[in-house]
Amino acid sequence: MRPTLQLKLSQHLTLTPQLQQSIRLLQLSTLEMNQEIERMVQENPLLELDDNPEYQNFQADHSSPLAESEGASESQSESQGDAIVAEYDADTKTGSIDESDWFEGEVSSRGTSDDDDDHEFPQQAADSPNLREHLNLQVNLSQITERDKGIVGLLIDSLNDDGYLTQDLEELVSLLPSELEIDLDDLHIALEYLQHLDPPGIGARNLSECLALQLRALSNDTPYLDKALLLVTSHLESLAARDFRLIKKSLHCDDDCLRSIQYLVTHLNPRPGSEFSTAVARYIVADVIVIKAGNAWVAHLNPEAMPRLGINRYYASILKQNNDDSAQRLASQLNEAKWLIKNVRQRFDTILRVSCAIVERQRQFFDHGAVAMRPLVLREIADELELHESTVSRVTTQKFMRTPRGTFELKYFFGSHVATDTGGACSATAIRALIKQFISGENIKKPLSDSQISEILGQQGIVVARRTVAKYRESMQIPPVSLRKSF
Repeated sequence: MRPTLQLKLSQHLTLTPQLQQSIRLLQLSTLEMNQEIERMVQENPLLELDDNPEYQNFQADHSSPLAESEGASESQSESQGDAIVAEYDADTKTGSIDESDWFEGEVSSRGTSDDDDDHEFPQQAADSPNLREHLNLQVNLSQITERDKGIVGLLIDSLNDDGYLTQDLEELVSLLPSELEIDLDDLHIALEYLQHLDPPGIGARNLSECLALQLRALSNDTPYLDKALLLVTSHLESLAARDFRLIKKSLHCDDDCLRSIQYLVTHLNPRPGSEFSTAVARYIVADVIVIKAGNAWVAHLNPEAMPRLGINRYYASILKQNNDDSAQRLASQLNEAKWLIKNVRQRFDTILRVSCAIVERQRQFFDHGAVAMRPLVLREIADELELHESTVSRVTTQKFMRTPRGTFELKYFFGSHVATDTGGACSATAIRALIKQFISGENIKKPLSDSQISEILGQQGIVVARRTVAKYRESMQIPPVSLRKSF
């Protein structure tokens, strides 16, 4: 074939860098967005995080009209962003910038206290020791030989975070070099010494041994101690299965005796090493706060979740005074900073619009709780706000709303529906709340089965199959009827 040239017309969608940034910021969580903004602030000298209270008030003033107006459109958000950009442009064009204002904070923070020898630094709490440090300290203070200390230290290094020795001793011996001359008996002796250290239950190889070690560490005059030891060593599986009839027959005890034994066993620590865990709790910062104003529920943005972005006017004034080719990069960074501020404000405006629409439709939830949740899908919110359904999905993912009933992800207010006898629909969230309510009020001696809960819901006009009840119950991590039975 002979090569030829052909002309072809086609249409394709091209996303501008600004639009790509807007979409990326919209789908990020608050924590991820703050990390992204901090990265951009470090890379762009024209962009800064302003901690000035006046700027915070300026931002709050711009967020309050949005909270009052549920029908704010995206064009209004863009006009607000353009006004902000125009304000910065006007400041740089007029040159009304006092350079001394930008260095006042730095000068005022430096005083004569640096030269004062009596300057007191704030005291910092010492880091608490971890599990291995705590155990090694006890071993080092003991009177055993250095060789035994090394063997015990070897077992300490083999413990997991919960304090269990999951590796078999025979396997551990096979992994040790032969020149150490450590046999299986040495490891058994070292393990017995380890299991007498604090906290009680450390060095156990299974749950039964862990509970038994803690019971043996109690005082000998503890009531029902012998029967409790027999329970955890021989009938722990029966206790987990709630087979109280078999336990009473094996231990030769009545209901009061078994109740005391169960109380003693259930108050032991199945994870003795967890108290030395260094896990840091992560707190959720809500994007939207819902309060009740009169008879209406009102949503407004959380000022603590909104970054206080600003343009560095000192660098902007330098850019205004130097219009040569060397300032082109600063000009590009200035435009990037303006676009970021605009996209961040548009992100929060979209979150607020979606939140206000959710609050309007779920008013019964805020008044009466989860049992009054109505069915809601993303398409319903998208059609009202004239947004794409994917945009609403990005807004409701990893965005949180703080209400008088707790803090919830925005996706919590969306859910499937189940038909009722009257031809209506009931939200799956409401059904879960009803199931939880039924189980919390059941007779612990005769708990409700999934079939009985399905029948009770049917009496209230909600047609739900038994397997659906089981699925909802498992999603709430509620054990089955056999494990909820007590005596």
